[in-house]
Amino acid sequence: MKDNPKNETNDCIDLDQVLNQDRTPRLNLPRIAITLGDPVGIGPEVVLKALADSDLANQVTVFGDRTTLHHTYKHLAQLRGTAWASQHLADPDRLHLIDCGIQGEWNSPSSSTHAQPSWEMGCPSASTGAASFTYLKTAIAQTLAGVFSGIVTGPIAKSAWKLAGHLYPGQTEFLAEQAGVHQFGMMFIATSPFTQWQLRALLATTHIPLRQVPDTLTPELLTLKLDLLITTLQTWFGIPAPRIAIAGLNPHSGEQGQLGTEEMDWLAPWIRTMGDRYPQATLDGPIPPDTLWVSPGQAWFGQASSQSHLSHDAYLALYHDQGLIPVKLMAFDRAVNTTIGLPFVRTSPDHGTAFDIAGQGIADPTSMKEAIALLRHSLLFGGAPASNLAPNSAPNSVPN
Repeated sequence: MKDNPKNETNDCIDLDQVLNQDRTPRLNLPRIAITLGDPVGIGPEVVLKALADSDLANQVTVFGDRTTLHHTYKHLAQLRGTAWASQHLADPDRLHLIDCGIQGEWNSPSSSTHAQPSWEMGCPSASTGAASFTYLKTAIAQTLAGVFSGIVTGPIAKSAWKLAGHLYPGQTEFLAEQAGVHQFGMMFIATSPFTQWQLRALLATTHIPLRQVPDTLTPELLTLKLDLLITTLQTWFGIPAPRIAIAGLNPHSGEQGQLGTEEMDWLAPWIRTMGDRYPQATLDGPIPPDTLWVSPGQAWFGQASSQSHLSHDAYLALYHDQGLIPVKLMAFDRAVNTTIGLPFVRTSPDHGTAFDIAGQGIADPTSMKEAIALLRHSLLFGGAPASNLAPNSAPNSVPN
């Protein structure tokens, strides 16, 4: 996946200039980077809300532009009142910020800049897509250079990236490309507010059409995803012998070939092979997709039957909606998207730009707070886990 060359100028910034400027003043900056996402979505609002907690604000450095942060703060203060803003929003001038040089006009008629149109809350454009792309690209470069240990990414609009000439399915794929990684996974993590049980779900395939899923799924692909999942459970969460549930592909997992043959042809044999490869793990499956999520739902909401069966440590879903419909039903406001397999930790709130409510002051920052908390937790456990855990190897040691 490549950028469209004719649109490269939409970055509106000399990245070399930003990345090569004197880093001495930034050596003491917090080592967690956080990007604003699309500036006309809810990203800037949830960042300011999350960082109203001074403990969190002192842990992160924001990648974005000062103009957008000030505009968002002033807009919400006018909408909700200055007392509300001072209590619920971080003061942009008190945040650690790396200004990426974006000059959003924010409907400023006095501006003489002709390179970018005016920005308006909830109205994405090529210009806002270029801005969010630049925030992320700058954060990745500095993280790979060792200035930061991990990145929390704000929500972007893929359509705005496309308008700006950046042709990627999403941030996950761009992160992997920039890091030079071909083996990576999209994992979703959420902690129940009712029971404190933690849901962990990994997607085997991500942003592809549903009709391509059966042909994309292979034993080799699933082996890669399972390697990454077991490594992450051991290194991030201190689970040396994880229990993992693996979904079937077809209704009723094919019902002995009556509703599809993938389970009989290769999925069930593959699971048995992986059980031999990883004797320290318990692999259950292929579990019919319609019943796979009953037990985690019970564990999430605290139903009595879940107390005797503590569900699984993680779930491997075979395609996007198979995993994300139940995750978002249970944990839409607090799930965290994390990319495993990168040389650094990346987390993200599990929601989009929500252009329909941008600028209204009602965006929920819970998922952003959870994304920051998960990144901090993972760094305490040694940072990003290496991929391709050697079979039968001893689990990595983790602190108490």
